[in-house]
Amino acid sequence: MTTLYIDADACPVKPEAERVATRLRVPMVLVCNGGLRPPANPLVTLKIVAEGPDEADKWIADQCGPGDVVVTGDLPLADRCLKAGARVVTHDGEVLSLANIGPRLATRDLMADLRASNPFMQGGGASFGKADRARFLQVLDREVGAALRG
Repeated sequence: MTTLYIDADACPVKPEAERVATRLRVPMVLVCNGGLRPPANPLVTLKIVAEGPDEADKWIADQCGPGDVVVTGDLPLADRCLKAGARVVTHDGEVLSLANIGPRLATRDLMADLRASNPFMQGGGASFGKADRARFLQVLDREVGAALRG
């Protein structure tokens, strides 16, 4: 059975993910350290994990497997989920795979090293807008549908 797991602590697309889960009648699990209200939707459950670094990530990686879809912006978590056989979609609608996760992790590590060596280097990404939400919705719908078809 396909389950949709959401790394929910900083997820900007929870409502869009819930729309997909509801339309396709797929159980969805919001995983966080707390601070979210229990959902009213019977297909959506809230899993509150222990406080601590990466506890939600550990729980998701331990639960997901083939046929599941994970929504996360955390690349190490995405890597673990892909290795477990799950499909992974980022918040901006990028599909991660075993073929593209390695270069993404390497870039992430390189940028972290550059920021650490240059305290004046400014980080910060682009703002998250309606087009990003629409792209995410379309891609998640496609990926969950593919997972359901097996």
